[in-house]
Amino acid sequence: MKSSNKGSKILVFILIALVIIAGIVVGKQILQVQETNKENNIQSINTSVNTQQNQTNTTNNIVEEQTNEIVNQEPEELFSQYYDKAEQLMKNMTIEEKVGQMFLARYPENNVIQEIKEQNPGGYILFGRDFENETKQSILQELTNCQENSKIGLVLGVDEEGGTVVRVSAYKAFRNTKFLSPQQIWAQGQLGAILKDSTEKSTLLKSIGLNMNLTPVADVPTKTNSFIYKRAYGRGAEKTAIYVEELIKTMNQDGMISTMKHFPGYGDNVDTHTGIAIDERPYSTFETVDFLPFKSGIEAKGPTILVNHNIVKCMDAEKPASLSEKVHEILREELNFSGIIMTDDLAMDAVKSYVENGEAAVQAVLAGNDMIISSNFAEQKQEILNAIKNKKISEDIINKAVKRILAFKYAYNIIK
Repeated sequence: MKSSNKGSKILVFILIALVIIAGIVVGKQILQVQETNKENNIQSINTSVNTQQNQTNTTNNIVEEQTNEIVNQEPEELFSQYYDKAEQLMKNMTIEEKVGQMFLARYPENNVIQEIKEQNPGGYILFGRDFENETKQSILQELTNCQENSKIGLVLGVDEEGGTVVRVSAYKAFRNTKFLSPQQIWAQGQLGAILKDSTEKSTLLKSIGLNMNLTPVADVPTKTNSFIYKRAYGRGAEKTAIYVEELIKTMNQDGMISTMKHFPGYGDNVDTHTGIAIDERPYSTFETVDFLPFKSGIEAKGPTILVNHNIVKCMDAEKPASLSEKVHEILREELNFSGIIMTDDLAMDAVKSYVENGEAAVQAVLAGNDMIISSNFAEQKQEILNAIKNKKISEDIINKAVKRILAFKYAYNIIK
């Protein structure tokens, strides 16, 4: 019996040992499986993270590319939707006709129809003498006749600012009283009254065949005795900027071409009709004061800007602004103006001292003006044609300006 019990105990020990060994083996296998699963999970997580990171990088690249595209996109030019029409029209134009389009000539006292047929001007500016002893009906008939005899529709403009500059309402045949200045109207009814007054002006001018009013005065003089003060809004840069913006919006709604003047800002300078004005102010003053009304007018889609004859030393100490390429670059590139740039009248005394061989119009074109206000139209047109012939002005410069002019005319239904 003792021997049998001893054998049973040994057998039990062996079985227990086998169970323990089996448990150890199974445990190792389980641990190996768990470790493998962990590794797989970690790899899966890493793969997921990498995928997400790649997706994020791709998204960032797309966003960056799109942002760069937006930043690098050229802003759409003001009259670009009419460029195709303009280019089609230009195909049948001679160089003489193209150069003619670049002039806003002083309305002649005689033989206007002959001049239109022979010289093909882009348009005319009318002055007080042209309305004296006339009536609404007689002026309308005359200007309608001009349009009918012009191969390309004419810009017919006038300075009817109100106050001291009134070409039309100076005569009772056109209005019982002269239009008041912006400052005078503001005193009666503030900006709302000015906009109402603008609509009345536009209605009157359109009724007698005019399509352009060379206003608003966007200058910001600081002294009440300044040459330009009575013609300006006279309420500081910020308020003048609001005035210019709202006036241009109103004139656009009324179908009247506006002209912001006198870029880059007249300040407190003297009258350039009779002499030279030298502006000594720093560029920072223009950036923080004078440019503000022009910027707001550009944002409001003002179609034209007139450049003054002042010598603005911080921009160009050698030439009047109207003949300065540097000034025009600022207007195009810094203020992003893509509309029509025009000179003030090149017959003014301030220009004569800075022009050699009577080539004011040639310098105006080279500076970057699209249109030239001229009291010597035929003569200055020939100066430009000579400069083209002598390779001083390229036809590309002419074509670029004329395309913009024709597109502008399409935009305002001057060309149907």
